[in-house]
Order: sequence, then structure tokens, then C-alpha cells
Amino acid sequence: MLAIGLAGLQFVAVLAVVFSSYLTSQQVLLDHARSLLSDVGHTTAEHSKGFLNPAQGAAELAARLAQHRVVSAENPQMLEQFLFQQLRITPQFSGLYFGGADGSFVYVMRSNDGPAPFRSKLITFEDGVRKVEFIWRTENFAVVSRNVDPTDTFDPRSRPWYKRANDQRSTIWTEPYIFFSSQQPGITLAAPVLGGVSTLRGAVGVDIEISSISGFLSRLQIGESGKALIVNSNGDVIAHPDETLIKTESSDGTLSFVNITQFGDPIAREAFAEMGEKFDLPVSQEVFSEFTYRGANYIVNVLPQISEQLPWTIAVYAPRDDFIGEIRENRTTNIWIAVAVAIVTGLIGLVLANYIYRPVRAFAVRSALISQGEASPTDPLPRTYRELTHANEALMQEIVARKKAEREYGQTFDLSSRAMAQISPDTGRFLKVNAKLCEITGYTVHELLSMRYTDLTPPQDPHLFLPSAFATDDAFTSNREARILHKDGHPVSLAVNAILIRDHNGEPLHAVVTLDDITQMKARDSEIARLNRDLSHLARGNTMGQMAAGLAHELNQPLSAIAQNADTALLIAEQAQNSAPELREILSEIEGQSLRAGEIIRALRGFISKDGAQATVFDFAELLEQTRRLVHPEAVEADVTIIADLPNLPPVRANRIQIAQVLVNLIRNAIEAMSGAHSPTRHVIISAECQDEFIEVTVEDTGPGIDPGINLFSQFETTKPAGMGLGLSICRSMIEANDGELHLDRDYTGGARFRFTLRRAPVAEAIAPATA
Repeated sequence: MLAIGLAGLQFVAVLAVVFSSYLTSQQVLLDHARSLLSDVGHTTAEHSKGFLNPAQGAAELAARLAQHRVVSAENPQMLEQFLFQQLRITPQFSGLYFGGADGSFVYVMRSNDGPAPFRSKLITFEDGVRKVEFIWRTENFAVVSRNVDPTDTFDPRSRPWYKRANDQRSTIWTEPYIFFSSQQPGITLAAPVLGGVSTLRGAVGVDIEISSISGFLSRLQIGESGKALIVNSNGDVIAHPDETLIKTESSDGTLSFVNITQFGDPIAREAFAEMGEKFDLPVSQEVFSEFTYRGANYIVNVLPQISEQLPWTIAVYAPRDDFIGEIRENRTTNIWIAVAVAIVTGLIGLVLANYIYRPVRAFAVRSALISQGEASPTDPLPRTYRELTHANEALMQEIVARKKAEREYGQTFDLSSRAMAQISPDTGRFLKVNAKLCEITGYTVHELLSMRYTDLTPPQDPHLFLPSAFATDDAFTSNREARILHKDGHPVSLAVNAILIRDHNGEPLHAVVTLDDITQMKARDSEIARLNRDLSHLARGNTMGQMAAGLAHELNQPLSAIAQNADTALLIAEQAQNSAPELREILSEIEGQSLRAGEIIRALRGFISKDGAQATVFDFAELLEQTRRLVHPEAVEADVTIIADLPNLPPVRANRIQIAQVLVNLIRNAIEAMSGAHSPTRHVIISAECQDEFIEVTVEDTGPGIDPGINLFSQFETTKPAGMGLGLSICRSMIEANDGELHLDRDYTGGARFRFTLRRAPVAEAIAPATA
């Protein structure tokens, strides 16, 4: 019975280990699966935003150019050529168009069934007569065919994108729909073109095919058979690995998206079956759930909407067996192994039990025969008695060996190079300590024996070896890091290992504790971690420097071409007798800004390559006025007023381009901070005053201020969600390179206030430029 009972206990123990390992592994794998689904969902969201962001930039650029009459709706040929160029460089665009407030229309689209790859549609009015013209063009904008359609009655002002842009007076996204011409899923973005505060001159629109998002989803590897899909806020499936499932034909022959409740993928439909009862689309936070389809368990992750403009919900699902199938099979195998081991162990136990019990059984039989008078006590002892004698001798040897081991343990305890102690489970007091523990704590043996372990720990740290811990944990063990206070008060970090020793009745005797001083090791680990972070930041900084240097080199050529073309256009405009003054002013501005951009790039390249920056003498007030003109459009858009409060300042000596960059960065930071925080009062105030050999410039705003916990001038420290944390660090480097200082005024509570100093030009240098 004992052997069978032990075999059964062994079987139960093995099963406990198997199931404990299975449950732990299953939980870890499921957590990993959820993390994987979450990563896939966020990757899909970022891909979708990155896919659609160029459309917003293109539409807003076209709207601004039309608003400033750089590209005018009165010149449909020039507007068509501009839209054609934008369409060619952006493959995801299906078409670009401009609808005027007078009903005029310029539309450029890709054509798959015409005589040329691009088709334009122009609606113009000549002397009050409406004209609709279709033009097919090649990749080089050459005309292949053109015709006029007098029956066309299209009016852009009746289209939903035009009406929404007119009502909201801001960039809008339409709901996804199936394009009539290409029969592909897409979405339209429109931006208004304003002629004044309340006048709409027209709207610019961009059609974007989103079928490539489904292609991206089909390439994702999610477990063995997992999938991802995108559902619009109205429940329509707009992207899926199988693109053929997302479209359906209506009774009138038009195509539309399939709703998730009628979707052709039954697993995806099941994943969203109860969504209406649990939460509305789109969800407000990331949600994990599980469902069962045809006996198979699935896990699904639903993400919040991508953005306010794109209320799309991304769902990722995969079978649980893709992640835990192998460990389930391994669990079954381990159970059968446990059964086999228990059976073999039981049989071996029976044989051994019979062999061990045989002398005792013979002794019992001889005793019974003697008591019945059937045997004489003087008969020779059977062999079984000699075996019991040997067992007794062996027992005595074990007792001697145990006492020897206890003596050796006592010497090892006292002379150990590691700190050791015995702690009472009833009171938590020290029962025995060695010299190494006294050395670590600074207390004597007598002092420690009158203390508890908790007397050495800082008050805020969790306490170890409390009587309650011993009482609630039958198999108490501990292996962790902790801190104690030295007798002189300084903290000491320790690696603490402990085990509870019990007597033969299972009652706790004491806890044996070993303690290792790891203070220096933790200090070294901390220093290594800091060095790793510094090396990582340095590597990122070097990479950014190389990228910036390459970008500066590549931008110089197109900037030179812009400056030359603008200069040539200005010369032609000046020679023309009927050229508009506004055109000459715009061309002059283009030429000046392109030259200034070239100067900024040259200064940036010099800063990156650590070349010496060329300092010049200049009027700071004049530089500030130019800087205000540069950031004026951004300030107007954010409803920010820039105020310059400057006295009569002497000339300063510094690198003009670098100082301009610092001013632009500080002003833009202030504009973004006030716009993002929705500040009711939005002012940026620039002031300056003379201080001996320097002038001190102050840039302050009425925004939310700076979080005291952020070191703004350290690299990679930023308060912007998408910032890199390099702007203010580079600004400080530029100011210091010009023999000045840049700092944040922490005492200012009305917003954010930055101050920097510039060296005044010597009198001789200050007079020379003025005389010249």
C-alpha cells in the first residue's frame, strides 16, 4: 500500500508540474499573441496614415497656391499642369481636381481604358458660354486626343466634397466608397480655397485608391492563419486580405462596400457578431476578446479609430492553436509519460518494499513461534537478525556522521566569506550571525542578536522575514534583492537568499539566510546602463547628422534652380509692360526666400561638419522682422499674434543664419504649444535689452508652459508626441557657438520664456558696415 501510495503521489506531483507548466506557458504565449496582434494593428494603422498623409499635403498645397493666386483657377491650363504633376509623383492618387465657385472644373485622373494613360476634364466659361472638354495626355503631358461634350451637365458645386469643404471651411475626408470609373475602393479629401475671411473661391479634391491597403494586409504574417481587416465607423469593411470580398453590386449596377454583418469571411463576421452589444464603432480603447467558431477558439484585438478624420477600426484575429497548439500536444504526451513512470515506479516500489520488509517479517514469525513454544530462544539466530544488526550499526554511523556534519556546518557558518544568519520564525529576531554580517552592517554580534531583521531595513522598503510570512507560507523560501541601513546610516544593497528549516514533525526551527553585498555591482550596472544609453543617443545623433548633411547637399541644386528661374521670371516680368506688381512682388519673394534657404542649408552643413561658422555684423531688429515674415503664415493659421518690443539696439556680431534658425525654432515652438493647448490668449512677445558687452533677447508666450520634469536642452527630450528632441539642443549649440547662452526662465509662470544672449559688435566693426 505504501509503494502504491507513493507511486500515486508521484503521479499527482508530475501532473501538477505538467499542468502548472502548461498553464504558465499558455498564459505567456497568449500574452505574446495579444502583444503580436496589438503590434500588427498599430503597424496597420501607421501604414494607413502614412499612405494617406501625402494626399492631405498635396490638397492643402494646391489650396494654398490657389488661394495666393500662384496657381490660379482663371488659368485652367496652368492649373491642369500643376495637378498633372502632383498626380504623376504620387502613385496612390487616382485623380486631382479643382472646383470653382462659378461652376468651373479642372480634373486630372488616371485612365486605364482610353487612348492615353491620363485624362483631363475642363469645364470653363468663355463670354458666358459653358464649355466641357476632355483631353487625353501621355506621361510627358503631351496631347493624344481631345474632344468637346456639350451634353455634360456636371457641376462641382453639387458634389458632397465641395459642399462639406464650403460648410466646414477646412480640410475634410469623405466616407470611403467605390470609385465609379476604376471600380476600386477609395476615399476623397477636399480642401477649401478661400478668397477672404468668408468668401469661398473653390475647393481642391484628391481621390485616393485604398486597394493597396488590402494588399498590405494580405502580406502580413499573423501566426499561421491569422488575418487583419479595417472596418469603417458605419460597419462597412473597407480593407481585407481578400479584396474581392469587400465589394458588392447593388440592384442599380453600382458597387458599394459590404457591411461586416454580411461579410463573406465567416470568421471575421463572427469576431464582430456581438460588437454592437459590447461597444459602438469605433471603439474608444484597445479591446481584446475571444470567440469560438466551429469548435475552434480565436483571439481578436480591436484598436481605436486611426484618427478623427479616419474613423476606421482595425481588427486582428488568429486561432489560439496557432500559438498554443504545440504545448497542448506536449501536455498530452507528458501525461502519458507520467502514467508510465508511476506504473514502473509502483512495481519497483513493491519489489523493494518486499525485500526491505523480509527481515522484519522473519523476526515476527520467529517471535510468534517462540511464544507458542514451537521454537527455542537458544536456537541459532537466523540471517535476518544479522541484517537488523547491520541496520542498527548503519544507523549509529549515520548519527555520528550527522554530528560531524553539524560541527562542520557550524565552522562553515562562522568562517564563511558570505554573510549568514539564522532568524526565528516566531519573532523575526536573529538567532545566530557570523562575522561577515557584522562587517556588512557595522553592528557587533551582541547588538545583532538583540535586533530583528526589520530593524535594519529602511521604513519605506517591504519587510522580509516577518512572523506572518513564516506562518502563511509552509515552504517559505526567498531569493531577492533588498536594502539595509548600515549602522552609520548609509544604505547597503544585498542579494538575500533564505530557506526555512523544519524539524521531523514539520515545525519551523529557523530560517537560514545568506546575504551578499552587491552595492558596488549595482553601481557598475547602473553606470553600464547609462553608458549604453549615451552610446545609443550618440549613434542616433551621428546618423541624423549624416542624413542632414546628405539632405542639405541634395537640396542645394533645386534651390539654385528655383533662384535662377525666379530671377529670370522677374526679369521677364519687369520687361513686360502689362505685368502685375503682385507677380513681381511674389517672384522677388521667391528669389529672396530661395537664397535664404540656401544660406540656411550652408550653415546647417557647416554646423553638422563642425566647420567654423562665419560671424558677421548685422542689425538684430532687421533680422527679427525678416523672421516674423517667415513664420507669419503659420501664426495666422494658428491665430497667434507676434509682438516685437525692441529698443534702439546696437549691431551684434554672430552668424546671421544660425541666429535666424534659433528665432524661427523658438517662435514655432511657441505657436505649436499654444495651438495644441487651445490657449484662449495667443501672443508671442520678443523683447531685448543691452547688458554690457551683450544684448539679451527674450522670447515668451502665453501657452501652457513647460513641464518641470523635462530637461528640454538634453538630446532626445521632447514634449511633442511626434518630436525627436533635437531642436532646442541644436539651438543651444548654435547660441554657444556664437559665444552666447540660451536658457529657460523657470520662474516665469505665464507660459514659457526663453532667454539668449548675443555679443555686441565692436565699435569699429559696427561703424564700418554703416559707413559702407
